Amino acid sequence: MWVTSSTSNVKTPTAIALGNFDGIHLGHRQVIKPIIELEAEYIPTLVTFTPHPQEFFTGKTRQLLTPLTEKVKRLESLKIRQLVSLPFDSSLASLGPQAFVEDILVKQLNVKYISVGQDFRFGKGREGNAQMLRELANNLGIFVYITKLKTLVSGESGLRISSSRIRQCLAVGNVRQAKEMLSYPYSLEGMVVRGQQVGRTIGFPTANLQIPADKLLPRRGVYCVRVILATEEVIKGVINIGSRPTVNGQVPTVEVHLLDWSGNLYGTFLRVQLEKFLRSEQKFPSLDALKNQITQDCMIARQTLSQDV
Repeated sequence: MWVTSSTSNVKTPTAIALGNFDGIHLGHRQVIKPIIELEAEYIPTLVTFTPHPQEFFTGKTRQLLTPLTEKVKRLESLKIRQLVSLPFDSSLASLGPQAFVEDILVKQLNVKYISVGQDFRFGKGREGNAQMLRELANNLGIFVYITKLKTLVSGESGLRISSSRIRQCLAVGNVRQAKEMLSYPYSLEGMVVRGQQVGRTIGFPTANLQIPADKLLPRRGVYCVRVILATEEVIKGVINIGSRPTVNGQVPTVEVHLLDWSGNLYGTFLRVQLEKFLRSEQKFPSLDALKNQITQDCMIARQTLSQDV
C-alpha cells in the first residue's frame, strides 16, 4: 500500500474515505466499503489527518488504537491501496469547507468519489458537515456517499460504535466489548526485549514487549491472551500490563507469559490479542504470594481460552 503525507505524491484519480479512522472499527469499515467496490480506474484511498485535530487544538498527546504500522496492515487486508495522512496544521485548520473541497480534495487529490460517516465534520471551526460536503462536491460533479452510524447488534443494542467508546471500554478492561466494536481482538504488538527477568526466577518466564510509544494501553492488570508468533503459531498466555509493584517496579511494562511453551523469543516480533481482563494490578507481600497468584491466573486463562474458540 502506498503511504504518503504529501499530496504531490498521491496516486490519482482517487475514490476516498475521509475521516480519522483510529481503530478501523466496524463503523469505519462501513465507510470504507463503498470505495472498494468501485471501478478499477479509481484508487481506493483513505484520507486522514496527522496529528489528530483534537491533539492539534488541545496540545495534548493522543494515544492511538492503531498506530501507523498497525493501521497500514489492517487497511491492506481491506484492499485499500493508498493512505494519505494530511498534515493537520494552522493552514489546514483555517480552511473553510468550500476551500477544503476545492483546494485539497479536488485540486490536490483529484477525487472522483467520497465516502464519509453521517457525523463527519470538516472545515474551519468544524462548520462543514456531511450534507454540506455532498452539496459542495455535487456541484463539482463528485458523488458523496454518506453512511449511517453503526451500532452494536448484540448486547447493548443501539449502542453507537465509535473510537471514543472503544477507548472507554479499554480504560476499564472491557476488552470483550471493544472486540465486538472493532470486529477483532484489541492487540498489543512489538519486539521482545530484555527485561529484569524476575519471572524466570519464580518459574514464569515472560517476554517483555516493546510497544510503540503512541499505542493506547488498556487498564493496568492481568489479561488472558492469545500470542501470535512470527511463525503465525498461536499460543495461549497471560499478560501483565503495569509497573510490577511487588518487585518495586517504576516504569510500566508489558510482559507476556506463554502457557505450555518454551523457547528464545528475544528479538522476535509478537502480536498479543487481549481476550479477557482477569484482575487489577496489585502488590503482593512476597514473591511466593505473587507466584501463587500467577499460578491461579494461568489456570483461569487455560479454562477461558479453551472455551473461547
